[in-house]
Formats: sequence, C-alpha cells, structure tokens
Amino acid sequence: MYDIIIIGAGTAGLSAAIYGLRAGKKVLVLEQLSYGGQIINTPEIENYPGIKNISGFDFATGLYEQATALGAEVKYEQVTGIADGAEKQVTTTEATYSCKAIIIATGAKNRPLGLDREAELVGGGVSYCATCDGAFYKKRPVAVNGGGNTALEDALFLSNYCSKVYLIHRRDEFRGEVKQVEQLKAKENVEFVLNATVTALLGEDQVEGIEVTDKITGEKRTLQVDGLFIAIGQMPENAVFAPLIQLDSAGYVVAGEDCKTNVEGIYAAGDCRTKTVRQLTTAAADGAVAALAACAYIG
Repeated sequence: MYDIIIIGAGTAGLSAAIYGLRAGKKVLVLEQLSYGGQIINTPEIENYPGIKNISGFDFATGLYEQATALGAEVKYEQVTGIADGAEKQVTTTEATYSCKAIIIATGAKNRPLGLDREAELVGGGVSYCATCDGAFYKKRPVAVNGGGNTALEDALFLSNYCSKVYLIHRRDEFRGEVKQVEQLKAKENVEFVLNATVTALLGEDQVEGIEVTDKITGEKRTLQVDGLFIAIGQMPENAVFAPLIQLDSAGYVVAGEDCKTNVEGIYAAGDCRTKTVRQLTTAAADGAVAALAACAYIG
C-alpha cells in the first residue's frame, strides 16, 4: 500500500516524488520507458533558474538520483488503467498497485514530421522547442514548420536572434492569430514559405539545410539553414485514463493550476494537463503543487 503513486518519471513526476517523500509519504513512481522524459534528449539547458548550463541528461539524472536517495521506489512498467474507490488502484502490464492518491505526470510527446533521420538529428539541428534551443542559433539561419500560434510565436522569438527565419506552412493561410502574422510580415528577416512541406533534412551529423516541396507545383527548393524548429503540436498519452478522468478534445487532462482533476485525490502535473506554458520550470512547479495537494488530501 503506497501513499502516492506517480505515473511518469519526467520533470513533473520526479519533482512530485521529491516533495511527497520529504513530506514523509511512501511513493511509487511508474515509468514506461526511462526516467527524464523528453528533456533527457536536450543537449543543453540554459533557461532553468539557478542553473547556468546543464545537459538534459544530467538534469534528469540529478532529479532521479535526488528522488531515489530520498526513498522513491521506481518501477519500469506500462500503466494500463486506474481505478477510484476506498483505495485507489493503478494497473500495469505487470501488476496492480494500491494507494491513497495518484499523480498523473505522463507528459506529452512532440508531434514529429516523420522525416528520415528526424529523430537522429534531434540536438543536431532539429528541435521542437524554440524557447529552449533558440539562443544556440544567434545570427544563424533557421526554419520553423507549422501554422498555429506556437509556430508563429516561435518564428517571432527566433527572429530576434537569427539572421533569417523561414516560416513553412502546408496551407496558404495560418491558423494562428492574425496579429502575430502581421508582426511577422513586418520583420525583414522573416520569409513565409506557404503551400509547402519539408520533405528532407540535409547534412550528415548536423542539419545543413532542408528540402521543401511546393504542394501545388511539386517544385523542390533547398533552404540553407542550420536549424529546423518543428511546431505542429504535441501528443499527450492519457487515453488509458479516459474512462475515469476528464480529458479535453486534444487529450490533455483537464486540471488547473491546483493540478486537481475531476476525481478527488487524483492530480495531473506537467505537460499532460491543460495549460498554456509547457517548460521545465512549470513542470517542476506542477510536481510540487500536485504532491503537496496529495499530501493534504491523505492527511
């Protein structure tokens, strides 16, 4: 019998474990793959307060070691469902565990373009987070792929650092806010590439350019860029919770800044929940909020 079961060993989940353990609770962390979440693949982190520079692997490993040193039990099992009742239950492919409170911290995966060598070149010119990696491309040419608010925001952000920003969208109109589109049109170093898709990554160990194909004419064009920022959305992995937990239309757990779900004693922390800002700092904050709320619920 555990006090708190945390589903996911990313920044939010491990932060929740640390706070739960420091409150004297017995904590189990269940993780399908490996600790750290998406950040473990990030070469450098420069936007986490108090840490000037650290690799994603070292950051995640520090969190993991801190949690386990405090007594966190970590099991690598795939969660297949949860249940509410006098005792809450979490079922995995291996076993069923009982607890008093649950924290869902499953994160969200960046939606890939599906290009050859895309995963291989993450950290070598391919990125899904402009605010995380944009500073590495100061005075260098980059491209942003996407047509929603995130893509527009990324292009605006990068235009302040980069020598050139190509904004590539598969349609002739953007889904994002008109105001942001107008701001981008006024930028001399921003070029729209519409009705087009990225069809190839160029370069061996590092992105040296991209191939873009016009969807109407079929004409191919090579853009000499050092980085490609992909902003076509994220994919939360919350389907197994749907019978019990309220999800929004995109599949995110409906939970506010208090991290409370529609079921008492079950909380959601980090990128898996409905929120505007998805960064390391907000994931860590969610972990603390959810853990302390769970401790208060348990009593």
